[in-house]
Amino acid sequence: MIRAAKSRRVAVAGVLAFVVAVVGCSGGDDISGPGIVPVNDSESATYEYVIPLGAGDALDAGTPLEILPAELEVSVGESIRIVNNDERGHNVGPFFVGAHETLSQRFSSAGEFSGVCTVHPSGEFVLVVSA
Repeated sequence: MIRAAKSRRVAVAGVLAFVVAVVGCSGGDDISGPGIVPVNDSESATYEYVIPLGAGDALDAGTPLEILPAELEVSVGESIRIVNNDERGHNVGPFFVGAHETLSQRFSSAGEFSGVCTVHPSGEFVLVVSA
């Protein structure tokens, strides 16, 4: 029994380390890596979505939100901006947008990015970047 508890702690620690590495400690930070480049917030974005104030409360009340599509197809060179006006942070696929923060990303190479989405009824967001 003690061994099982230790294994769970190790597994949870591993998952948390992965989340911190992917999302970043400060939340809402732009992600950079192969195919994803931070964009200056003063630049216009090809796709822009706004998470409204009260979105978290609506989710808590059981109201499904569809703020962006479950799948977004973009081309290399295009960009996305997600403005979070809510009091809480939200996951949007590979991105975490902290409360009252803006995330802006440009796509520099083809690929597919996906993950949990707290502002779409499907619970998932898939971003397909084509050349």
